[in-house]
Amino acid sequence: MQAFFKGKVYGSVTVGERGQLVIPVELRKALRIKSGDQLMVFAKLDKKVISLMSSKDFSQFLERAEKLISKLESKVPKRN
Repeated sequence: MQAFFKGKVYGSVTVGERGQLVIPVELRKALRIKSGDQLMVFAKLDKKVISLMSSKDFSQFLERAEKLISKLESKVPKRN
């Protein structure tokens, strides 16, 4: 289990009738998630894993990735 999961367990949640989950308060505080915040939802279906990331952090990740890709593209010779 140690290799699979490196983190803290914040409890369990129940899926409501409309598919909603409540993120435990301790985790919301730790991640500074507030009411109205938007989160990206990712899933690894073969492992049955769901991950969340703030939309703001994901946008910043994409911006950094775009800059890195542009920098790498400028170093690769263009094909004719």
